[in-house]
Amino acid sequence: MVFSIAETDNLLLAREKIIQWRPNLVIADFTSFANSLHNIQQLSSIYSACGKSIRLMLFNSMRHQKIEEYCLSQGSRQVISKSLPLPELYSAIQAQLSARPPFHPEREYTSPLLTLREERILKLWTDKANNDFIARMMGISTKTVYTYKRNIRMKLGISNRFSLFIEQRHQ
Repeated sequence: MVFSIAETDNLLLAREKIIQWRPNLVIADFTSFANSLHNIQQLSSIYSACGKSIRLMLFNSMRHQKIEEYCLSQGSRQVISKSLPLPELYSAIQAQLSARPPFHPEREYTSPLLTLREERILKLWTDKANNDFIARMMGISTKTVYTYKRNIRMKLGISNRFSLFIEQRHQ
């Protein structure tokens, strides 16, 4: 069995890694997003990336009622405390791994959706860095930053440059 551990503080980047890697199990702790979420439904990007075939196991480092309620409403069975003793944590992970849906059949690995440079620019962009700063940090022209941002938006299916920063309203 192959394991890969990745950490990110960017939900869009996490979504892209799930889509790219198609893991059998995603273990997530959304607690760190509690203060930065404009809308709790931004978490839906993770649920949509997992779909019906990827198991999603949720941990929390501290209770956040709205996040827990949202996750349970999306089909998560439970939210597990990170303070669980290791033997119980091991059992919970094993139970999740043996639960349905079945593992994906062997698959060919594809190239990443975003290049490493695009990932770095996306990180700076979502940290609200302006184009001139990004250009200086990356050693490229401001016009090239615009091009990278356009390519990132196209790859992520973002309709406009403000979508990353505007609260989504669902009715």
